[in-house]
Amino acid sequence: MRVAMIGTGYVGLVSGACFADFGHVVTCIDKDAAKIARLEQGEIPIFEPGLEQLVASNVREGRLSFTTEAADAVRSADAVFIAVGTPSRRGDGYADLSYVYAAAEEVAGLMDGFTVVVTKSTVPVGTGDEIEAIFKRVRPEADVAVVSNPEFLREGAAIEDFKRPDRVVVGTLEPRAQDLMRELYRPLFLNETPILFTARRTSELIKYAANAFLALKITFINEMADLCEAVGADVQQVSRGIGLDKRIGGKFLHAGPGYGGSCFPKDTLALVRTAADAGAPARLVETTVAVNDARKLKMADKILAALGGEAAGKTVALLGLTFKPNTDDMRDAASLAIVPALQAKGAKVRAFDPEGMHEAGRLLKDVAFTANAYEAAEGADAVVIVTEWDQFRALDLQRLKTVMKRPVLVDLRNVYQPADLRAKGFDYSSVGRG
Repeated sequence: MRVAMIGTGYVGLVSGACFADFGHVVTCIDKDAAKIARLEQGEIPIFEPGLEQLVASNVREGRLSFTTEAADAVRSADAVFIAVGTPSRRGDGYADLSYVYAAAEEVAGLMDGFTVVVTKSTVPVGTGDEIEAIFKRVRPEADVAVVSNPEFLREGAAIEDFKRPDRVVVGTLEPRAQDLMRELYRPLFLNETPILFTARRTSELIKYAANAFLALKITFINEMADLCEAVGADVQQVSRGIGLDKRIGGKFLHAGPGYGGSCFPKDTLALVRTAADAGAPARLVETTVAVNDARKLKMADKILAALGGEAAGKTVALLGLTFKPNTDDMRDAASLAIVPALQAKGAKVRAFDPEGMHEAGRLLKDVAFTANAYEAAEGADAVVIVTEWDQFRALDLQRLKTVMKRPVLVDLRNVYQPADLRAKGFDYSSVGRG
């Protein structure tokens, strides 16, 4: 099958490369000429394990190509995917759908014959109806089916998630569109992947509901971590104790500095706005958003406490800056709240992240970026593990202690065991292990 993928951001590039690896012929389209030029030269604009090799192999096999011109790709496509950004709108939290609607208008003028237009972007309930209205206005005679097909990709594991998903959700009741989507995802049948066909609005809501529920789980265990610290319990054992219950499950029950990234923050906000507009307020999600925002600043207070309550003139070394490991994504990362809060108290901040320092350099001011964890820790009054990159899980603790000014380690990801660190002479604090 022939696929046109509009947008070469995280979702569009990963989805396009994976569809091509399934054997389909995919053209990825983007208005950003510089990005397309980089992709044509084999440069991947995001860090995602395995993506560079996947793109290269499918370009080499002639199944994947990149262009700024949509006309030929859209006219020949069996399915056109809209995978452009839907960031939170400044000031009100609503999803900015301007890129989605602009893409729909362009596609409407280029389609030839029956075309399935698929929203891969995360969009609020009812967006598919608006896209359908655009086609009727711009191209009344068009033979088109507008389909919702939300993505459920975890940054750092996106290729695995695409090729071995828990489920594929497809929002359409149009028989021809259902047949086409089945054929598009046919390679997944070997894995017996469930394909759930629903009405379009239901599909759109499934995406938001899934992310909101996971965000709620993270926020819940973070509140339990605070309670554990207050009463002398261990949040990791609490997590295991409740996670072994099959009704609950152990995933997303890891206490830390709060959720971030490209999905949870904007999707929870968008769901709150959608629910309010529909007259069915999502109170639990509203509270989740507020608690998570406060959580990140609370981590700065934890670091300040480890410094003895005084940060002026002291040096803090942060290990990890991205919102999670195996990505260079800094969107809504905890470090973006922690660093300014420490600097406001007079601390000097040094930092190392395996992949995120280039992007962090645009977002954080007056931070000294270093070549490795030990260089960051040199002369530091405290080292803080913010992101649980694998290379921070087995640090040479003796070397770390030797280069630090004071052996203070604040572990916001509970990577280490308190007894082990204290036995090695560290003043160690973590999350929810009071």
